[in-house]
Amino acid sequence: MPLILLIAALVALRFFEVWRFADLSWWWIVGLMVFAFVWFEYVEPLLGWDKKKAHDEDDKRRKARVKNSFDKR
Repeated sequence: MPLILLIAALVALRFFEVWRFADLSWWWIVGLMVFAFVWFEYVEPLLGWDKKKAHDEDDKRRKARVKNSFDKR
């Protein structure tokens, strides 16, 4: 997510020609976008990080459900 925020900030700064970003080539920003695409579509699933995030969320929900059921008793 920080990578996406960085890309959005760079696009805005370059578009509005703020400070030194006015001289920044669009190719650097496009290259960063391509890197982000490759990272999120190929590298992250290859390493299994997308599944780990989903499992962590499921585990949090399960723990909350168990805690709620024991707290009611």
